[in-house]
Amino acid sequence: MKKTVFTGVATALITPFTDDSKCVDFDGFDRLIEFQIRNSADALVIAGTTGESPVLSREEKISLFRNAVKSADGRIPVIAGTGSNNTEDAVRKSNDAEKQGVNGLLIVTPYYNKCSQEGLIKHYFYIADRVSTPVIVYNVPSRTGVTVSPDTYKALSEHKNIVAVKEASSDISSFIKSKTLCGDALDFYSGNDDLAVTMMSHGAKGVISVASNIIPDPIHKIIEFCLNNDFGNARILHEKYLNLMNSMFCEVNPIPVKYACNVLFETNNSLRLPLTTITKAKAEQLREIMKEYNLI
Repeated sequence: MKKTVFTGVATALITPFTDDSKCVDFDGFDRLIEFQIRNSADALVIAGTTGESPVLSREEKISLFRNAVKSADGRIPVIAGTGSNNTEDAVRKSNDAEKQGVNGLLIVTPYYNKCSQEGLIKHYFYIADRVSTPVIVYNVPSRTGVTVSPDTYKALSEHKNIVAVKEASSDISSFIKSKTLCGDALDFYSGNDDLAVTMMSHGAKGVISVASNIIPDPIHKIIEFCLNNDFGNARILHEKYLNLMNSMFCEVNPIPVKYACNVLFETNNSLRLPLTTITKAKAEQLREIMKEYNLI
């Protein structure tokens, strides 16, 4: 049996910057990690999409991975976002992360220079052959233009070091087929907060969540209900928080969630171009929703 990296909710953590966006705010970063651990997060994803991975330097990523591992101090797993559309670069990033002691590698499918299903298999096998840390495949076709097919998942599941999938295609039928083909050879995680309960009812082991940046404990409780096969209560709680979950995507992720963290934790609401801060109208709408949930 392959090792399960985590079960439950992994927070796709934002990367806080200084007010001018020139540097990572490591004090704020450590505070966010402590909040997550104290409020029931089961794992952390560092330098993923929500963490603005494309605009982070190699040195910044290494420092983020090192700080996250140190702050987590073995309490929960740390998963490093190390994907690239350059296979050799993905290996280099993954090796960098491994040296910092991370527990998993989240590797997005190649983007822009879109490859075939055969290319996906060779890409992931090449990386997995050159790392010792468990690999989680990240399928997010809305951003990459590439979709991992069920047959490709089956092929990937045969590699001993490819252990899981963050499935963010929103294609439930394809997910069910993939899960059926792979059985216990691959763990699946929902990559969408709004589909977590549905996917867990078909065997997913948890969610990699954006909303848990601000509400880790409620998301944990939803997932815990699912893990206990109590889907009735899971649905009730999920429906209660669905509007807040969806509000995290009123603009391109991570623009809204970074603003929400600014409101709740006083981290800077600064992003790096080409992302820009939330519009005034959307900010006002988001604040009203946060008030409805008694967050502010």
